[in-house]
Amino acid sequence: MAIQHAKPGEVLEVGPLGDAIAATKTRALLKTESVEVLRLNLPAGKTIAEHKAPGEITVQCIEGRVTFTAMGQSHELTAGKLLYLSAAEPHAVQAQEDSSLLVTIIFGKQ
Repeated sequence: MAIQHAKPGEVLEVGPLGDAIAATKTRALLKTESVEVLRLNLPAGKTIAEHKAPGEITVQCIEGRVTFTAMGQSHELTAGKLLYLSAAEPHAVQAQEDSSLLVTIIFGKQ
């Protein structure tokens, strides 16, 4: 079964999940040849080890609190904060609280 992604013109809800955050799975909201948008839901204590994205990324915290480590620095992201990284920049994230992030990956020319 194919993953359902947003269609052009479709409106998606990306607000805080509140108590439903623990029961809501991470999912790709849309994906094209040039961009992918994910809603990443992380329970408190969850760590995503250092990795690289194939393109430039933005990470916007919708709710919760995460520690985002990149470029030799750690940053605390809370609701409303956004971080930008260049393509292939190594980074890691750890959820300090149940958290939801909006991750956008912008792919370079193929």
